[in-house]
Amino acid sequence: MLAHPRHDRLWAAILPLLPTADLAHDRDHVLRVYAWALRLAPEAGADPDLAGAAALVHDLVNIPKDSPDRPLGGEASAKASRGHLDTAGYAPEEREAVVEAVRTCSWSRGLAPTGPLGRVLQDADRLDALGAVGLARNLACAQSFAARSPSRFYDPQDPLGDSGRALDDLRNAADHLPRKLLRLARSMHTETARAEAVRRHAFLEAWLGQLTHEAAVARPWA
Repeated sequence: MLAHPRHDRLWAAILPLLPTADLAHDRDHVLRVYAWALRLAPEAGADPDLAGAAALVHDLVNIPKDSPDRPLGGEASAKASRGHLDTAGYAPEEREAVVEAVRTCSWSRGLAPTGPLGRVLQDADRLDALGAVGLARNLACAQSFAARSPSRFYDPQDPLGDSGRALDDLRNAADHLPRKLLRLARSMHTETARAEAVRRHAFLEAWLGQLTHEAAVARPWA
């Protein structure tokens, strides 16, 4: 059972719609975001019931990260969530508050949240892109890219992009860290999320340092 009865009804309705082949956006991702949304809601002055509902439906429509339509994922999920929120028992004004939070959630769209509920959802979703889980999700995305176009874990000549080359996270998974993940900590809205993001950010920086070492060892002729 989830934290609120309406969450249980909502989860039962959307669970069959969540992807099973995309490990970066599966049901476990949704539940991790849900747990953080519940934790952050009181600090942000948001209703935990509505924050949990927003987390459950925030990735209802999953547009692949290498699709040009990726920035529209938040709006698509917001639109698709309305009927499910109604069925779960949310009043129209509650439904619209959740929809608005989901609409502004996406990093790729670059929208600022318009209220406490949106700030909670952004923080919860972005925390799941950091740390050990965030790294695993990034590598899962890289694997999916490799099925459609040339892709690899890192650029063997320049793993961190120190040469000034253009970062390309559709080709090099490690490029996604400086392009996005290492920018997330400073985007957090709540103090609790900022503190957790700093810890997870440090893990990613340490991983990049280890990657640089291992890549150099693998190329003794360079």
